[in-house]
Amino acid sequence: MGLGSDMYRQQILDHYKNPRNYGKLEDPTFTHIGENPMCGDEIRMDVKLDDDEETIEQVAFSGDGCAISQASASMLSKELRGKTVDELLEMDRDDVVDMLGVDISPMRVKCAVLAEKVAQDGAEIYQGDLDVEKTTTEED
Repeated sequence: MGLGSDMYRQQILDHYKNPRNYGKLEDPTFTHIGENPMCGDEIRMDVKLDDDEETIEQVAFSGDGCAISQASASMLSKELRGKTVDELLEMDRDDVVDMLGVDISPMRVKCAVLAEKVAQDGAEIYQGDLDVEKTTTEED
């Protein structure tokens, strides 16, 4: 592991200890909750769309969990601003792992992608394409 990995590890710890956009939005367009039962992670994602109902204007998250899940939610909340709902729905595990910047063990991938899955499921519920009460990583 080189200096770059250490930098990304520090970034993950920073987002974990000082999460960005932590809390709840006052008037979100959609809200969704999810969990990773294997690790105990729980995330709530609030997303507010712009007047065009396509562009993500604000994102907030709340919840508890390991450093990877919370840092990923924090980073994702910054990453999604200005993207469209379609761009959110096109994201995959590789996008999240690339955003984190470190190799994630197979056991931790579900922690890393929880916020992404919650935001995506929330968007699909909002669009009428999905009907679930809570997202879980156990479906993978």
